[in-house]
Formats: sequence, C-alpha cells, structure tokens
Amino acid sequence: MDKNQVIGFSLLGVLIVAFMYLNKPSEAELKAKEAQHKKELAREQVAAEKQADQQKAEKQKTVIAQKAGKKIVSTPIIEDEIISLESNKLKVDIHTKGGNVSQVNLKEFKSYFQKYVSKDKKNSLALFKEKDSKNSLKFKLNGKEYSTENEHFDIVSKTKKSIVLETSPEEGKTIQFIYTLLPNHFDLDFEVRFNGFKGSEISANSVMLDWTSSLAKTERLLSEQRRVSTVCFKYKGEEYDYLSEVSDDEEKMEQDIEWVAFKQSYFSSILKPISGFSKENSEVKITNFKEGHPNYHTNIKKYTAALNLALTNTSNGTARMNWYFGPNDYEILKSYDSNYEDIINYGWGLFRWINIYAIQPMFNTFAGWGIGLGIVILLITIILKLFLTPIQWKMYVSSAKMKILKPEIDALNAKYPNKEDAMKKQMDMMALYRESGASPLAGCIPMLIQMPILLAIFRFFPAAFELRQKPFLWAEDLSSYDSIYDFSTYLPLYGNHVSLFTLLMSVTTLVYTYINSSNVTQPQQPGMPNMKVIMYIFPFMMIFFFNNYSSGLSYYYFISTLISIIIMLAIKQFFVDEDKLKQKMNAKKMAASASPKKKSGFQERLEQMQKAQQERLKKK
Repeated sequence: MDKNQVIGFSLLGVLIVAFMYLNKPSEAELKAKEAQHKKELAREQVAAEKQADQQKAEKQKTVIAQKAGKKIVSTPIIEDEIISLESNKLKVDIHTKGGNVSQVNLKEFKSYFQKYVSKDKKNSLALFKEKDSKNSLKFKLNGKEYSTENEHFDIVSKTKKSIVLETSPEEGKTIQFIYTLLPNHFDLDFEVRFNGFKGSEISANSVMLDWTSSLAKTERLLSEQRRVSTVCFKYKGEEYDYLSEVSDDEEKMEQDIEWVAFKQSYFSSILKPISGFSKENSEVKITNFKEGHPNYHTNIKKYTAALNLALTNTSNGTARMNWYFGPNDYEILKSYDSNYEDIINYGWGLFRWINIYAIQPMFNTFAGWGIGLGIVILLITIILKLFLTPIQWKMYVSSAKMKILKPEIDALNAKYPNKEDAMKKQMDMMALYRESGASPLAGCIPMLIQMPILLAIFRFFPAAFELRQKPFLWAEDLSSYDSIYDFSTYLPLYGNHVSLFTLLMSVTTLVYTYINSSNVTQPQQPGMPNMKVIMYIFPFMMIFFFNNYSSGLSYYYFISTLISIIIMLAIKQFFVDEDKLKQKMNAKKMAASASPKKKSGFQERLEQMQKAQQERLKKK
C-alpha cells in the first residue's frame, strides 16, 4: 500500500467520522434548543394557570348565584370513551374527547422490549400511545377562536373498521370525523365534514388541522432512533425535504404540500390529503425531549404539524385524507406511488442511486430465496468484492510497482534534501515514474472509485427495515448492535457493551493494514505525519465508532475486509510475480533511455520554472 492509498483510506475514515458526527449540534443550537424548551414550559404553565383561573371564576359565580337565591342548573357530565377499530394490519383507538386518533398498534410487529425482554408477548407494537397524539381542527367561528381539541364527539355510527363521530359547535351546525380502516393495508382514511354552516361564519381558507405526536420508543437503543428521526414533507411537484435530525427545527411552508411524515427509524406516520394542503399558515416542527422530561426515556421526539386543509367552502365542505401507519419498508412505501420511499435514509446523490438501483434489488432477490439474512449479506458482499476485484488488482500492481521503486525514490529524497531543490526532485520523480510505467495516482484513483460503494453500504444496512429483529449467529437483531458482554458502567464514546462484529471488523482491518504497511514510505520532512501511525490508529478508532451501530453493517465490513485480504494474498501468490514485474519495469526504463521520448508541454513548462527559480536564487 503506497502513500496515495493510505491517503484514500484516511479520507474514507474522515468521511465515516463526518457521517457519524455531521449532525452533532453546536453550542449555539443547544442554547437555542434550551431557550425554546423554556418557552414551551412557560406557555404550558400560563395555560395551566389560565385554566385554573377559569375554574376558580366558575366556582365563584356558582357561590354568588347560590347566595343570591338563584337556581343552579347542573350540566350533565358526559363521559368520554375510547373506541377501537381493527383490521388485519392495524388496531386504532379513537377517543371521543376531541375525536382524536389516540393510539395506533401495528399488529404484525413488536417493539424490541416486547420481543426480547418482556414476558408479555400478546401486545403488538404501539407507534404512539394514548395522550401522546392528537389531531384537531382550529378555525375562527363568527370571529372567535374555536378548536375541536376538547370537544365531546357523539358516535353516529360504528362498524369494526369504521366510525362516524360528530360534534356540534352551535345548534344546527355539526362537524363530523369519519375514520375508515382499509383491509390488507397500513391505512386509515380520515374525512372531515362541515354541515349547516353559512359561508360567512367560517373562512374556508383558514381551517387548520393541528397534528401532534410523540412517537414511542420501539428499538433497542433510543439514542440511535433519535439520531435518524424527524419530520419529512414534500412540496407539490418537488423533491421531499426534512427538518434537522439532531436539533430542534421548524419550517413555515413556502409552497402547497403533498404529504407530511412523522418518521422514526423503522416506522412512520404519513398524512396525505386527496387534494393537498395549502401553504397558508402551514408549518412543521420537531422538538427533542430534555433530560428530566416525562417522555425523555419513553418517546423519541415531539412532532408537530399545523396544516391548512385548503377547503373551498365550509357550508357543506369536505376534506379527505389518508394516514399511513406502518414500516419504513422500501417496497411497501414505493407501492403508494407518492415518493413515500424517499424518507428512507439511503444517503444522497450517488450513494442513494447505488443503494436503490444496485444494493436493494440484490437484497430483495436473495431475501426472496428464503435464506437467512446473514447469508444474504454474505452473498451481497461476495458479489461486490468480485465486481471490485479488477480495481483491487490495479491497486495491488500499483503498490507493487511503488514498492519496487522505493529504493530509487529514497535515493532521490536523499539527493535533494533542500526545499529549493523541490522542483528538480519533482522532475526527476516524474521521469522515474514515466520511464518505469508506474504512477503514484494509480493506487489512489481505484480507492476513490470504491469509496461510493463503501459509503452507500454505510447508509443501507442501518436503514434496511428487512434486518429489523432478524438474528444471525450471536446477533439477536441485525438492525441493532450485537453484544457478547454487557456492563453496568457507561463508557463515553463507547457504550456499556462489547460488540463482537465490531471487534472482528477492527481486527481484520488491522491485519489488512499490517500486510500492506511495508509499502508505506516514512515522512522525509520534519513535521509531516507518520502514515504508518495513522494506518494503525484507524482500526482502533473503528471500535468506538461502530460499537453502537447496526451489527449487519459491522458484519458486512468484517466480511468485506476478510475477502479483500484473501483476494490480495491470492493475487500476490498466484497472479503477480514481483521479480518479473521488476524485470519488466527495468526493461521499460532501458528502452526509454535508449530512445527518449519528446518532452511533454507540462514537462517543458516545469523545466522553465526550475530554470527561473535557479536564476532567482543566483541573483539573491
């Protein structure tokens, strides 16, 4: 491995570190987040005090009325209830207070805790639980603010898969919420109907749907879920967009919206209206829970969306929407033909194209054979390594050539130790490379060609829903870390467990580094970094970077590096004879000396620069 290959590997390491820490919030973001949190607490406190004052005022009115001898008319207390709708995919709880979707359970799935820790295997995965989500209408009715959030809804009709709820803001005027589950789908149709209103009582373009949710923890490591969870949305006719995955963030809609998604690592709630939401007063927001918050250890984040229903009239207006409550499965999301699959974090640009058009089809094909997903990853790794073998061949041959030239390169470094001779040394180096047929870039360029695939895989396996809760060897869940030993103390930057696949990956990387270390030249200039030291540090850094990552990803990198070692040893043993290569290079040098080629324009300019430099030195 020559210096340029080391630079390539170092760049890869830097990019991986950057991918992991790119979204780390700055001090300014943390302070802004804390200030926002304080504001929200203050608003909640003001609202609670206002409610308490209202209750106190009502009691005082009652006491005054009783003292005045007035007859008190008691209002009957209406008890709210929860009604459940069920399909073969979903169980949805609807609360008559506010007409909210209060809880959604995905019947085919379980949370990590339910499957591996809890003894209760009957319950299914809860995307969010009661009091963690609400959907209500807000608008001005006859100039006054009105909300359905705390209104009681009567049950008009009900079946196992649908329900019609109704509330009456004023006599003769009703608002209906109609929920309908679709069989064999993760879908809940939601329809809003206005009846009996006059056109002047409500401004049609001001009816807002307030949708908030705190999605529940479903996976092993809550911090990893939070790292990839946010609000996604798609403007009409444009690519999808999303809020920050790390810090608190919000956006006022600049265009009409096709859909909004509350996304977590492996499941999402996606709301899509039939005719789109209007940008008027619409906004989305994501808020992280502070330590000490009641939901800090149980919920991922707080998702908020205020969406304009874009009604054309309210006298008998209707708004139809569809909710997707389901997994972030690429094939399922793609089947909706609404670009839902874009929310899966397969990377951007070239990395995403590699995952969508190469890795995902291979994964689907092999998984369709009914074999274990650990074997699927192995087959994908073998195919990718065979595809990259010509590149590895080029890298090895380049490395071998640079190793052969190393004594001559060292001699040139010794011949020109001074900085003022740098240009002459460079010219002699170029002549040496040209005559021998070697190139310092020949080892770096193949490494750069491989990097898009390596980084695409870095995104694919942690995001692949198919790996969720699938075991392989000692790993109980390929979508989470594998642990062979847990300890009570949490070590900063490492965790409280030992991931064996991460250790194996680091060991094979260390072995690969050791085998190639003989080709690395030592720094000739004082202050230059020792490339061998950098090479040996990187495998140890990987232990910390990947300990909490998907074991499927660590397993892939382990197998990939192991196969690279085998291919490299096979090339060295059976296909490339360094003695013959040396003879061939010497013969080429002799032929070049016997019939020197015409100097290139670049070389001539370099010589002119060298002469000009020497003239300046003479004048000094």
